[in-house]
Amino acid sequence: MMPVNSAKRFWAGYCLAILGAIFFSAKGVVVKMTYLYEGVDAVTIIGFRMLLSGPIFLAVAAYQASKAHKGLIPRLTVRQRWQIVLLGFIGYYLSSFLAFLGLQTISAGLERVVLYLSPTFVLLITALYFKRPIAPRQWLALALSYAGVVFVFLHDLSFAGPAVIVGAGFVLASALCYSVYLIGSAEIIKVVGATRLVAYAMSVSAAFTIAQFFWVHSWAGLQQPWPVYQLSLIHATLNTVAPTFMIMWAVARIGAPLTSQLGLIGPVSVLFLAAWLLGEPITVLQLIGTAFVLTGVIVLGRGRR
Repeated sequence: MMPVNSAKRFWAGYCLAILGAIFFSAKGVVVKMTYLYEGVDAVTIIGFRMLLSGPIFLAVAAYQASKAHKGLIPRLTVRQRWQIVLLGFIGYYLSSFLAFLGLQTISAGLERVVLYLSPTFVLLITALYFKRPIAPRQWLALALSYAGVVFVFLHDLSFAGPAVIVGAGFVLASALCYSVYLIGSAEIIKVVGATRLVAYAMSVSAAFTIAQFFWVHSWAGLQQPWPVYQLSLIHATLNTVAPTFMIMWAVARIGAPLTSQLGLIGPVSVLFLAAWLLGEPITVLQLIGTAFVLTGVIVLGRGRR
């Protein structure tokens, strides 16, 4: 039995991880809707995302920096600053850009399938680099969840054309980048704190992203239809700001491997969101897969020591 405070902390992190996964996964649907407008590419998608969400992260970062200046929290060392710059580049800039490149040629469902290979990367890298054993329950939960993901999106797993293969490759690289970010953040978050790390890392990502946007499209890239701005606002707030903090708060409470594995519920949420917003049908096969994924998530929660 866990102490009451520890149990509350665990289940708070557990719920934050699930909600963060749902909100974050919904970005695939929003991005596909945005791509329907002529002239919108991956640079535009990620650029608008950070133009609208960047000021929020920058404001939080400025507040955290002022606390450090006043001595309320420890100041960052030079090494920690460079670590955050690297994490911001890999985890929120490069990972997102690669995923959006992939979404140009594959469906939101297939993107989720490939992207959620990241729990495997996290577990394996953690086991190999940090010498941490993988518990049998984690293997069982992974098996159940991945079986469910395959069921849910079996009809999307078609690599009939080179464009699909290339798109899946971009998303696979995105998953690897995000796994490295989760592992790296799990170590530094113990010293820096979740809110501070997210604010700084996302501010770094915003700087890279906005610079790329204006380098590629200049000011003319801002001339987009009003619906693109509306979808980008949803992308920036519900699919970026909210889940980013939720996931980092979850990592601080339950660790990177469990947070990453709970993210497997993301593909299931995309299934229903795509049916609602994009009119994609839900089949019996997909519902069976949903049951597998949810069972895997329950096994993770009940198996925590």
